[in-house]
Amino acid sequence: MAEITLDVRHLRAFAEVGYQVAGGGDAHGAMAALRRVVPLDAYEFVAFDPATGRHHSVVSDGHRQIDRDAAEEYAGLEAYRRARATRSPVPMPEPCTERYFRRHLAPYGWRAGLTAPLFLPEGRYTGLLHLATRETFPGRTGAVVAAVSPLLAHLTDLSRCVIDPVGLPPGFRAVAFDRLGVRREVPGREPSPALWDDPAVAAYARAFIDSRELSRHGLWLDGGGRWHELRLLRAGVGFQGALQGAVAGERPCALPYELTGREVDVLTRVAAGDSNPQIAAALVLSVRTVTTHLEHIFAKLGCDSRTRLTTKALAEGLCRLDV
Repeated sequence: MAEITLDVRHLRAFAEVGYQVAGGGDAHGAMAALRRVVPLDAYEFVAFDPATGRHHSVVSDGHRQIDRDAAEEYAGLEAYRRARATRSPVPMPEPCTERYFRRHLAPYGWRAGLTAPLFLPEGRYTGLLHLATRETFPGRTGAVVAAVSPLLAHLTDLSRCVIDPVGLPPGFRAVAFDRLGVRREVPGREPSPALWDDPAVAAYARAFIDSRELSRHGLWLDGGGRWHELRLLRAGVGFQGALQGAVAGERPCALPYELTGREVDVLTRVAAGDSNPQIAAALVLSVRTVTTHLEHIFAKLGCDSRTRLTTKALAEGLCRLDV
């Protein structure tokens, strides 16, 4: 059996793998670079979704995707558990993978397979890389694949969101949602327990995703009676941002302009176009009380008309979001 040896050409290939992953390339570009070192005929990336606890195929080349039940079938093998425990590639076929190999790989003419668990450098598991060949893999193939697997793990990281960091100011804790309400952490942002643990927020994010709005900004009163500045941004979530989603970010705040909670409610109704009688009916107040609140709001915000008040409230996110 041939042995893999390292030379300048191979080191350049490793550098190209890193460039493809970090520089916005894709799995195919990274694997094209790896193929300069490891002769292989087919590959498949299988991602682990921490939100559902399941695996599914995301990228394949050389054969049809082995998805759904087959991906979960492999996750039930002793070889899978051993690969995760040792963080080392497992060859196929071998005693604990023979049945799987005969069902899913041998019918297509593959003679050997190799499965590498993918862990990010900080230790988080993101999925698997399956390799297949019609011949046999050279010696040290497993060692080479293990060496680049921390780089390749980024390609199956379903927690990555496509989001413009300029859209969310510093200091905001965040959570990403897809249309099914599945929550994911936002890389580079501290998770928000207040948003993560509130089921109403997931429903609110889903309604935002279904709207035509690109962003939303306002004030949110959580279940514990604490006010937060809340922003929602449209974003792709999941593998390479393929799913429609939203990022919700919040930070605790005091009410601006020394407004009271009731004044925020009145201001929100004004910005929605309600008249004083409509506001009184919605908030169960007298018209006189609404008028008094408005006088205070005009003074605090330095506005002299409902139009200017509405413009300022919407521009600065002073309205209460109905989460």
